[in-house]
Amino acid sequence: MNFDFSFFLFSATVVTGIIWGGYAYYLKRSNTKYVEENEPLIVEYARSFFPVVLIVFILRSFIAEPFRIPSGSMMPTLLIGDFILVNKFTYGIRIPVINKKIIEINEPERGDAVVFRYPKNPSVDYIKRVIGLPGDRISYMNKQLTINDIPMKQVPLGRYQGVGQGKTMTGAELVSEDLQTVEHDILINHNAPNIKGTFIVPKGHYFVMGDNRDNSNDSRYWGTVPEENLVGKAFFIWMNWDWENTGIGFNRIGTVIK
Repeated sequence: MNFDFSFFLFSATVVTGIIWGGYAYYLKRSNTKYVEENEPLIVEYARSFFPVVLIVFILRSFIAEPFRIPSGSMMPTLLIGDFILVNKFTYGIRIPVINKKIIEINEPERGDAVVFRYPKNPSVDYIKRVIGLPGDRISYMNKQLTINDIPMKQVPLGRYQGVGQGKTMTGAELVSEDLQTVEHDILINHNAPNIKGTFIVPKGHYFVMGDNRDNSNDSRYWGTVPEENLVGKAFFIWMNWDWENTGIGFNRIGTVIK
């Protein structure tokens, strides 16, 4: 069990609920009439905060969770400073805190932008794109992606112009890549070392890569993502804040993540 924000939110919900409910039970058992002026301060706080933390806990655990993008590994799709929403139920309903799936809904599809707990340190959340599904053969040679012996079509779009904290990627080649399920843009730096490798995706695992192909710590380096590490599917940018790029990026707000 990871003692992350979900754990503390769950704890706050339980504690405030017990205090408020326990006081109400005490009044009922003792046939004491409720008088607001006589309510202990700790009960007043519990009564005020319990509904709020309960709603936040339910929304964050089962509906959608906000995340902030701290790095450029998913450029140009996601920029440093993007605030995104992640669908928490699309890959199944899980028990909060222990993350055990209790209801199957959908499985990840190739091309999904997914948030997951980093296999080498589950307390850290990563976001990458699903490239390989269970049983797939993934090959990455000379900056060309091949899936099950089929090269993924790439169309050059010119040179990328970075902004804000992503300006370091200015000059990289902007390429449209067709994963056969979704078309998306990637960045390729031809001056970076040429990563090579062939991988077979195990059952119950997913092979993920960043769209910023030469600036991403992904499955090419540390292996696949177990299904139980999945957090959800990123689907919406609701805010962008990059102090090196005029602060709020209004043109990013409301962008649907492909």
